[in-house]
Amino acid sequence: MTDRPKFFDDLAGVAGGALSALAGLREEVAAMVRARVDEAVRRMDLIKREEFEAMAELAKRARAQSEALELRIAALEAAAAPAAAAEAAAVEATAPVVVEPPIAELDDMPSAPDPAPETGM
Repeated sequence: MTDRPKFFDDLAGVAGGALSALAGLREEVAAMVRARVDEAVRRMDLIKREEFEAMAELAKRARAQSEALELRIAALEAAAAPAAAAEAAAVEATAPVVVEPPIAELDDMPSAPDPAPETGM
């Protein structure tokens, strides 16, 4: 059997340690880049795609609900129009008739007395 020299074992250990250190360094660099990008996005007042899609869905639902409510109001107004016309006719038929005097008669009415003259000293 051939014995492996200790040098290769040490070299393999150093290489393994270097690879694990590089993997840790890679993760740290990725975290720093992610933090910088997030900071830049916040400064530019941008939003994430998930937030945009959520708001777009919310606006879509609100628009659909608004359209449905407009249709419902139109149907209710159409149903209420004959009833309102009948009610207005009934009120008009039972309301007392007020006859206003012609304008000429208003001119003949006595006017209010003049205020008392001021006595100045």
